Amino acid sequence: MKKIDLNDFKFDGLEHAVIEDLSSIETEEKEQLIMAGVDVDAKDVSATFMQVDHSNVHCGSNDKDVEVMDIKKALEKYDGLPDYFFKLIDKDKDEFTRNAADNLHGGYFVRTKKGAKIEKPVQSCLFLKAENSGQNIHNIVVVEEDSELHIITGCAAAHDKFSGGHFGLSEFYVKKGGKLTFTMVHNWGENTVVRPRTVGVVEEGGSLINNYVLMKRVKDLQSYPTIFLNGEGAVARFNSVLVAPEGSHIDTGTRIIQNAPNTKAETISRTITTGGTIISRGHIQGNHVPARGHIECQGLILGGGRIHAVPELEGTVEGVELSHEAAVGKIAQEEIEYLMARGMDEDEATSTIVRGFLNVDIMGLPAKLQKEIDKQIEELDANESM
Repeated sequence: MKKIDLNDFKFDGLEHAVIEDLSSIETEEKEQLIMAGVDVDAKDVSATFMQVDHSNVHCGSNDKDVEVMDIKKALEKYDGLPDYFFKLIDKDKDEFTRNAADNLHGGYFVRTKKGAKIEKPVQSCLFLKAENSGQNIHNIVVVEEDSELHIITGCAAAHDKFSGGHFGLSEFYVKKGGKLTFTMVHNWGENTVVRPRTVGVVEEGGSLINNYVLMKRVKDLQSYPTIFLNGEGAVARFNSVLVAPEGSHIDTGTRIIQNAPNTKAETISRTITTGGTIISRGHIQGNHVPARGHIECQGLILGGGRIHAVPELEGTVEGVELSHEAAVGKIAQEEIEYLMARGMDEDEATSTIVRGFLNVDIMGLPAKLQKEIDKQIEELDANESM
């Protein structure tokens, strides 16, 4: 992991006014946001939250069964959120958590009502706009018993050449029988550094499905969320699609701890480097039986770059069932020849294989977000065939 100097970023004085109507945002910024999966003109959402640099500029809910607030207001309203705020993340874990604890800019607090099935997604956006902005975020999500929620979070910078830093803390609480689907799409700049810190806990019969998509250049990203399956029958499933163009350094993965019987853990990653570096990690620890876990890391090297797959399985009791599958390589020539024999030229065959490899259909994303990701894959194909 590269050394990040926090003195390179501005952590004070980058406030912005409230934006009542998000459709009034400039066209260029809308385009950056849509590539991060955020449609500010969308009406089919249950709530919307937007943070720009150091300010929460928009927050509102259209569904009485889901509460969405700026984290600072939630801390005031609920006397510091003693059951949730810094209960899973250690303030002193590293310099980034300490800095966020000492100088919090914002973030969201999302909580469902018990038994509520929130049909439309909550849409959130964490946006870097001012050059050299350092953004400290703390998000808390509470999915109450037997409730269901899908959050789509888009993280983006103002333009491709942007320089800045995003430092986000997230704590997830999935109560008994609850279901959280959390989809994150990143669209950073080539000089942006990113240090998320995430911990979650899933109780009896609960499930956490996490989708992560990063297809644009980022200077340096390091992320390693940890999820504790603490209740019988709890499930965690992580799906990720990562592309590292030249100049990108991505070190990411997932750690799932199975602390109860009949839990299931799965991480599936698809990575492509077109010149950058990807370190793809996965760690499943089985501490109770029966428990089942699987790690799958698949990587393609196109036009240079480096992929390092690091799957780890750790069983601490007899009877756990843990497995992994990892592969890093190139597109098989016989696959290209097979498609060429059916009428495609070499570029078309290569593009077809890449699209299939980066298939995100398993994520169950909203149609509009799925379409935007497919568009980014098409752009990747076009660039590779030039």
